[in-house]
Amino acid sequence: MAKVLVVGGGGREMAQAVTLAASPQVAQVFCAPGNGGTEQASAKISNVAIKDSAIDELVAFAAENGVTLVAVGPEAPLVAGIADAMAEKGIPCFGPTKLASRLEASKAYSKEFFMRNSLPTARYKTFTDFAEAKAHVEAIDYPVVVKASGLAAGKGVLIPTTKEETIAALNTVMVEKAFGDAGDECVVEECLVGPECSVLAFCDGKTAVCMPGAQDHKRAFDGDQGPNTGGMGAYAPCPCLTPELAAQVDDIVKRTVAALAAEGSPYVGVLFAGIMLTKDGPQLLEYNCRMGDPETQVVMPLLRSDLYEIMLACTQGRLAEQKVEWATDSAATVVIAAKGYPESYPKGLAISGAHEAIPPPPTATVRQTPECAPVPQGWTRPAASTASRCTTRARRPERKAR
Repeated sequence: MAKVLVVGGGGREMAQAVTLAASPQVAQVFCAPGNGGTEQASAKISNVAIKDSAIDELVAFAAENGVTLVAVGPEAPLVAGIADAMAEKGIPCFGPTKLASRLEASKAYSKEFFMRNSLPTARYKTFTDFAEAKAHVEAIDYPVVVKASGLAAGKGVLIPTTKEETIAALNTVMVEKAFGDAGDECVVEECLVGPECSVLAFCDGKTAVCMPGAQDHKRAFDGDQGPNTGGMGAYAPCPCLTPELAAQVDDIVKRTVAALAAEGSPYVGVLFAGIMLTKDGPQLLEYNCRMGDPETQVVMPLLRSDLYEIMLACTQGRLAEQKVEWATDSAATVVIAAKGYPESYPKGLAISGAHEAIPPPPTATVRQTPECAPVPQGWTRPAASTASRCTTRARRPERKAR
């Protein structure tokens, strides 16, 4: 029987852990560090008090405990080389190498990669000097978005509506360093118009299998207002991704995987494509090198095949042989966020009223981010939270093949 180590502690990692625990081949799922809800979700799941940034400790734990597969949730340990470290010890790791993770680690690199391989994307320029970026913005006649090139936890994209706001956004990223070192290099990119969707794909270094498209809600407030966040909720599948458009996205993702292999960095893990569905067809906004949060929480409940078998097949380069089937149901998740998120917000707030807002299991379950205290059985008392947000996922219980 298999033992799996899930690295991370958010709602995304909990969704992975729960889905992996459902496999008849899996005896135990370790979550490092896990959260207040992971151990409650299944008798197979247990938390391990190791931070997801402690790569040496995670490698040692996996080796000492006979872990047969490591599944990495967050981007930071992947960019730091956790997959490479596991490979050195002969431990299968579902996640890209440090080299392949550059697709997310540097938006400037990813845009160059898109252009080099004729992948559809918006026109752009990169800058390390504020004055040069400001001069570029003043000279162009089309709207743009401003992106911190480095890792910013999904929050480093600013969407101004005027030139004045654009210059202010440049100042926020490059001068005020609102996103730290992630803003040392800045991408100024044409603002594309159309529905945006997220398409995650299983990859084995040679090919890719796309999951149902999902849409998350990035703005903090109702009515698509407020600052960008890591995601305030999501649903899947998204109707805007028609079968014809899905086929085009599938082609883009497979061309990406082929190009990465040709350039010497074969991609194993989940490739997360941010797609804008424009009048000219799907355009790549960016790639992330891991499953999305909160997209994972709505895609995993739709998977009918064995996630452990799929992940293991990816690490062995045999995804083409693996059955990957999806239910025809829909799934949705809603994020509960502390006031002020994603900027400055209070910690340690109590969560109450969940039993009134959400029907009890099995039609709904609660998924929690790392520091969220567990919601008690039946939601009969408040739960304290020191995290910025918790997610609640609901889905239809019917499961039909597609």
